[in-house]
Amino acid sequence: MGDTVTRAHLSEAVYQEVGLSRNESAELVELVLAEIADSLAKGDTVKLSSFGSFSVRKKGGRMGRNPKTGEEVPIKPRRVLVFRPSHVLKERINSALSGQSAAAE
Repeated sequence: MGDTVTRAHLSEAVYQEVGLSRNESAELVELVLAEIADSLAKGDTVKLSSFGSFSVRKKGGRMGRNPKTGEEVPIKPRRVLVFRPSHVLKERINSALSGQSAAAE
C-alpha cells in the first residue's frame, strides 16, 4: 500500500516541479494549506478543480450510546468536514486500482 503524503512531501514536489527554493516551496505549501483551513473555518466551501471540494456541514445534537456499557450519552451539535472527490479524481483512482489488480494477477 502507499505511504502517507506529508507537508514535507508536498513542499519537495513543489521544489522539484516549480523550481522554487526548498524554503520558498515549504512556505508556499503552508500558505495554501492555511488559506484552505481559514476558508473552511469561516464555513466556506473550498473547490479544487479536478480534485474535489471540501465543505463544512452542521450536525445536530442527538443521543448516542456507549458501545461498551450501553449507557446513553448526549452528543453535542458540531460541525464536520466533508470531502467530495471530483469525477476526474474518482476515475483516476479507479483506473490506478484496476491497473494494480491486473498487475497482481
